[in-house]
Amino acid sequence: MTHAAAGCYRPAVTSKAAIVGIAGTALTESEAALFRAQPPAGVILFARNIADPDQLAALVVALRHALPPDAVLMVDQEGGRVARLRPPHWRAHPPAGTHGARFARDPQTGLRAAWLTGMLIGLDCAGAGFDVVCAPVLDLRLPGAHGVIGDRAFAADPLHVAQLGRAMAAGLLTAGVQPVGKHAPGHGRALADSHLELPVVTDTDLEADFLPFAANVDLPWMMTAHVLYPALDATAPATLSARIIENVIRGRIGFRGVLVSDDLAMQALDGTPAERALGALAAGCDVALYCSGETGPTAGVLARCPALTGAATARLEAARALAASRRAALDVAAMNGAALADERDRLMT
Repeated sequence: MTHAAAGCYRPAVTSKAAIVGIAGTALTESEAALFRAQPPAGVILFARNIADPDQLAALVVALRHALPPDAVLMVDQEGGRVARLRPPHWRAHPPAGTHGARFARDPQTGLRAAWLTGMLIGLDCAGAGFDVVCAPVLDLRLPGAHGVIGDRAFAADPLHVAQLGRAMAAGLLTAGVQPVGKHAPGHGRALADSHLELPVVTDTDLEADFLPFAANVDLPWMMTAHVLYPALDATAPATLSARIIENVIRGRIGFRGVLVSDDLAMQALDGTPAERALGALAAGCDVALYCSGETGPTAGVLARCPALTGAATARLEAARALAASRRAALDVAAMNGAALADERDRLMT
């Protein structure tokens, strides 16, 4: 069943291969008109779009009316400093690095706590109307690297990252939301912040970086890294590199799910937003992600982006089906999450 209201006929719509942001806490008439004329594959919301549960509920209703029935609503909700749903209206969640430290002391409780955090984040996000959560981070937490990843990553050991990432993703799926593993093929060695400039990773042996992604190859979504790896492609960062996407992400790692670019508004990449989006899609991304919320550039991205390919549409359908199949039948106490949060907090002490 789609998000269209029961009994309401909505004609089939071919969505553009882009997920975009909006400007504020309410959908403007111009944004709604744009989405009806150039329907995106989804919308991503940020802190600028979220004030409180009542406001967010009204915004979600407005978005669902303006978007195609199968469009996704996406949010970054990793825990720690990357969280769009925040207290006092929503729960606070520990960063991935805290789970890594717990795992180092006791792997069993570390994995359970990571699963519980995924489940709790998933309950918060599903309850707010989101389909897709951009987590877990599968990058390595390496000494000397730029702090843009830092405690967003679980650990330095790729096997630990793989296990904790899988546990968190399983919790998200149990809550019925689709997790996104990021940032393939690995952002952990970067010495610069890709929000501000293009990082260049000069290491030639990247097998450890690939391992957490390969171990979680069955995730429904992954996100690319705006990072240049000369050992893999001397000229193009991963998001824009057909060589990396085909040979590493789809090949060596073996990922077959939905591949979405990192935010194309970030300053690691050159060109206009539309040019960046077309480059990411030409390289092999299924969906281009443009998050600025600025109406002009967003309209330009949607105008120039092609429709979702048949392969991308099939992957999106498979991602929805996976989340639906993994969603647990939860009792009232579990849906509230209080008991789960208490257990998680006990494990983390």
